[in-house]
Amino acid sequence: MFSNKFLNSGKLQFKMLTQEQYGEIRKELQESENPLFLFHDDPDGLTSFLLLYKLVQRGSGMMVKAVPKVDERFTQTASQPRFDKVFIADIAMVEQSFVDAVKKPVIWIDHHQPIKLKNVKYFNPRSSKIDDNYPASYLCYKVNGDKANLWIAMTGIVGDWMVPEFADEFAKAYPDLWGNVKKPDDALYDTRLGILVKIFSFVQKGPTPDAVKCIKILTRINDPYEILEQKTPAGKYLYSKYEKINKEYKEVYDKAKAAVAEDRFLIHTYKGTQSFSSEVSNELLHLYPDKIIIVGRIREGEVRMSLRGSGKNIILPKLQSALKNISGYGGGHEYACGAAVKAEDFDRFVEAFKAQF
Repeated sequence: MFSNKFLNSGKLQFKMLTQEQYGEIRKELQESENPLFLFHDDPDGLTSFLLLYKLVQRGSGMMVKAVPKVDERFTQTASQPRFDKVFIADIAMVEQSFVDAVKKPVIWIDHHQPIKLKNVKYFNPRSSKIDDNYPASYLCYKVNGDKANLWIAMTGIVGDWMVPEFADEFAKAYPDLWGNVKKPDDALYDTRLGILVKIFSFVQKGPTPDAVKCIKILTRINDPYEILEQKTPAGKYLYSKYEKINKEYKEVYDKAKAAVAEDRFLIHTYKGTQSFSSEVSNELLHLYPDKIIIVGRIREGEVRMSLRGSGKNIILPKLQSALKNISGYGGGHEYACGAAVKAEDFDRFVEAFKAQF
């Protein structure tokens, strides 16, 4: 889910986390013998994991798929004695019952709506200033501190619709991956870095064992051109996976684009083996910035959807209101949310949601 924020060095100043907080995260990580990393299965979450992992070169990563929540599904894994700490990155919800059950230090780095839990070291810039919606990958890059990982950080940050203050530094180091970027979606859809963002997203899709293999490969990649130009066997493997998934993506995207109508809403649902609702809704917003977009995947009796808006079309409070009398769940950022409702309730949900605009 994206941050919907554009930073231009020297023009905007935000509080972010403090240097002391970055140092505290770094200390927790460096003193951990075998950390478990739980992260959201999107480019922001994946790059957050990679940036933390590369700092210490130890531990295990685990995607949080389907529902962006750390709950009892992860208790058994996190409770294993071999893990001494749990680091959570870019996850909107963590259950207190999970923290209580694992009985070990939990360090949570996030940028969604602030949540208070007991016995958690919680790092969220929005806790001190609600508008400081920095992606988790931005925060983790500040923890990592190694400019050799700038390309990883930019992949996650741009993937979350933000252009950071060090974009000019990236443009000098990788001029062929950047361009005339004036807003985040220019970077996403008009540069080679945008292709890298999509690769980081798509390699996490498909059968879980293959996704895990791709993530492990990424921990060993030190140069974006290994992937983009397929310079190594590892890079070729990742790019091949991207090309395969991208064909499926294009089919869903083309059908969603064909659903554009005259009114302010663009609503499309589909059935498929892969979840593309987030990626499709983002690209549609790039083309139709004045639209309110819902893209949903029908699976296991539910419609699991991504909702997007911009400008005056704030999504989050209207989503929360529409869910009040419907069995479902959802949350996220002001302009970008994820939600799920029973398939038989989807039309009623859409009606309640649209009525608020």
